[in-house]
Amino acid sequence: MEDIDLQQKLKEVFGYDTFKGDQEAIIRSVLAGNDTFVIMPTGGGKSLCYQLPAMICSGIAIVVSPLIALMKNQVDAVRYTSGTRCVAHFLNSSLTRVQVKEVKDDIAQGGTKLLYVAPETLSRDDTVDYLSSLAISFFAIDEAHCISEWGHDFRPEYRRLRQAIDAIAAAQARRAAAPRHIPILALTASATPKVQQDIIRNLQMENAKLFIASFNRPNLYYEVRPKPDDALTLHKEIIRFIKDNSGKSGIIYCLTRKRVEELASLLQLNGIKALPYHAGLDNKVRADNQDRFLMEDVDVIVATIAFGMGIDKPDVRFVIHYDIPKSLEGYYQETGRAGRDGGEGKCIAFYSDRDVEKLYKFFSDRPPTEQELANQLVQEMVSYAESSVCRRLNILKYFGEDYNEPSCGNCDNCLHPKPQVPARDEMVHLLETVSAMKQAFKTKDVVDVLMGRSNSHTKPYRHNLLEQFGSGTDRGDAFWKAVIRKALFEGLLLKEIETYGILKLTPAGQRYIKSPYDLSVPCDHDYTLEMDDYYPDGGASAAGDEALYAQLKSLLSDIAQREGRYPYVIFADTSLKDMTIQYPCTVEELSRCTGVGIAKAQAYGAPFVELIKRYVEENDIDRPQDIVVRSAVNKSRIKVSIITSTDSQIPLDDIARANGLTMPALITEMEHIIDSGMKINIDYHIDANIDPEHQDVLLDYWANSPDGSIEDALDEFADDPDYTEEELRLMRIKFLTAYGENADN
Repeated sequence: MEDIDLQQKLKEVFGYDTFKGDQEAIIRSVLAGNDTFVIMPTGGGKSLCYQLPAMICSGIAIVVSPLIALMKNQVDAVRYTSGTRCVAHFLNSSLTRVQVKEVKDDIAQGGTKLLYVAPETLSRDDTVDYLSSLAISFFAIDEAHCISEWGHDFRPEYRRLRQAIDAIAAAQARRAAAPRHIPILALTASATPKVQQDIIRNLQMENAKLFIASFNRPNLYYEVRPKPDDALTLHKEIIRFIKDNSGKSGIIYCLTRKRVEELASLLQLNGIKALPYHAGLDNKVRADNQDRFLMEDVDVIVATIAFGMGIDKPDVRFVIHYDIPKSLEGYYQETGRAGRDGGEGKCIAFYSDRDVEKLYKFFSDRPPTEQELANQLVQEMVSYAESSVCRRLNILKYFGEDYNEPSCGNCDNCLHPKPQVPARDEMVHLLETVSAMKQAFKTKDVVDVLMGRSNSHTKPYRHNLLEQFGSGTDRGDAFWKAVIRKALFEGLLLKEIETYGILKLTPAGQRYIKSPYDLSVPCDHDYTLEMDDYYPDGGASAAGDEALYAQLKSLLSDIAQREGRYPYVIFADTSLKDMTIQYPCTVEELSRCTGVGIAKAQAYGAPFVELIKRYVEENDIDRPQDIVVRSAVNKSRIKVSIITSTDSQIPLDDIARANGLTMPALITEMEHIIDSGMKINIDYHIDANIDPEHQDVLLDYWANSPDGSIEDALDEFADDPDYTEEELRLMRIKFLTAYGENADN
């Protein structure tokens, strides 16, 4: 199938002009009949990797998914995109016998390209018998990390998938009197190298084509905050944050069902539209709460960490961890629910020593091997939370990926580096205090002694008589906790897991008391700053016309309510924002907007086109499509359109077409914008279309070019056919944006 125009198929079916990352290579691997293993972060477009080849291949693709709600969401989305109901179905325990029969009858009529099944369903003998009678194009194993006992969300039934697949293949071979290889596509958003090997071994995919995308989600902002000791202060912080992000969708994860219920009620009392979600709720209540969140009736869902929500909502703008997660892999998965559309996503986690102790206690009654693994995962989470270096670097290192940037520019530690305070003498004093307390107490108890607090620990153990009692009041709790964290990091202290956090001096700590050396400790961030001063602008692409965006959003909500569909299934937020830039006044023009295919535009676009056309007429709007035939005074509007469109990461081909320009003419306009002292970020286009090695070569050339002349560059690369004029000009724009004299304006 090498001759298939995948770009055209992508535009026809899904409305996108370009693939992300390795999507096209992955799809070609599947079409070629190869076993394929894909590790791609949430928001990277994993579902497209099996949905598009399923539409192209003959037969039905079987998609294994662990979450019933997610199956329903994806089936609805595929049906809306294609405009055909029978194109996708699902089989799981939520269906009655009558409904199962209806699905099978539909499949028998032909036209079904995707069949989603739960792993438990696939393992049943009756399912194996039924599927062996179908023409199967390939198997897609979504959330493949569930296979591994070393993963954060192990599902035993996933380890039986290979057995079921082999049984289906064997039954088909008996019918056809010849064996046929049914390719497997395994996909996951997070897998450490150890988990990857476990997946490959269990699915017997040793010869699979492997695609590992970067785990980096540059649009996500990561922050870890110290968790206040009193609940009132913590709740004030959370309420303040949500109200500062009013109208945006968010998820708050808690460790227990009780906390979920209490926090959801508290938010409701404070005027925030929030609902709880956990496994203890009645099935109907839980499903209704999730639907109301997806329908945007409520802004915030409060959920347990242990229970996966299985949502496919692309415009979640924040994820808050009320309690620290049990593993860094789980944390990455949960924060990955934010900003799936490439827009803004703020990830805030609250951390305290007491929460860590609770996690250790939670695992204390497990078998020794399981307890050791769980404690190791918790310790990795602790290291992340207490680190003063780039959060993104920590995450990528955990997944075995190098990150060589000096700063990610989108986490608390990079945007606001923790101030380093010299603490050699204070470290000696701390270690002596731990020793004086017989190395038998936890962090809180040691800090209480240093701060001179009389309580149930200090008096009975006569700590109030120690020389160190009250000797640290000039520094405060936060400072001494930072010194303890530094001592643990330097190996001067050891926190005993078996005794839930008792501090012990190590041999290195004993030596330090006698021969101290200079060191500094990072202090916690100042969270009293105004939000606008503290947080980055975020990765959300702004609407070109906020007033029109509000009207389109309202129309979308009305249609979604009337049809009982999730708003983002009809049109994604990125599509609405592109409409406010392009002002499409015909269905054909609408089909050229981001994420709007021809079928979707024809099926659902009429009311949106009518609204936009009326808005354009009432407000005398000069549309980008019309500017080319008007006078030169509208040149500034073209610039505005280009700047706004690139900020929204609209494909350059679409920007050129919308403004009546050829690609060379568009690049010329962008050069004028740069020359006028403004910045324009086209990294999204460059990364998708220019080889990284070419980028490095051209950036190095422009860095050493005496006058930045494009003519000199064309002469320099005239004999090298690998470098086109378009590449040279685009990389010059990138260089001037990042390193030019106006880069900081």
